[in-house]
Amino acid sequence: MPRLTVNDRPVEYELDPQTPLLWALRDASNLTGTKYGCGNGDCGACMVLVDGAALRSCLITLEEAEGRFVTTIEGLSRDRSHPVQQAMVAEQAIQCGFCTPGIVIAAAALLQRNAAPSQEEIEQAIPNLCRCGVYPRLVRAIQRAGRVERRQERISAAPAPGIDPEDAAKAVPAIAPPEPEE
Repeated sequence: MPRLTVNDRPVEYELDPQTPLLWALRDASNLTGTKYGCGNGDCGACMVLVDGAALRSCLITLEEAEGRFVTTIEGLSRDRSHPVQQAMVAEQAIQCGFCTPGIVIAAAALLQRNAAPSQEEIEQAIPNLCRCGVYPRLVRAIQRAGRVERRQERISAAPAPGIDPEDAAKAVPAIAPPEPEE
């Protein structure tokens, strides 16, 4: 059984070693922030950090991930406090949000290597596809996150995740639980 460390926790998957890491994360570990986009490595929606490098989890098998350290968007920062997450919100570089986890992971890996990337370096390091076309705002967000990492700037915190289900049901009646039958 493949063993690896996911979000700082040791995990042993009782899955075929040829299973793509993407499906182990989503289906076995319920880490659904890692998205399935194209399945062939073109879009970057499934990007995770593997030993600190941004890799497409649809292209890595569990066998290839054996013994490695994997960080998903959930492990990067549960409270959205990572500078890239903060800057993405501050620069309004998120629209539909489907590609956002993969972009944040790729940007975090870039800033680990280079906290002051140029626009060209960002464009090279972020291969992710975004149907909403947020690319100019994305470049600004990554440069801003770099300034935060270099302690040249601060960003007010984005709201913490997790709305209470009862509050969500009040705001969106369609998701309210059905009334009990008498």
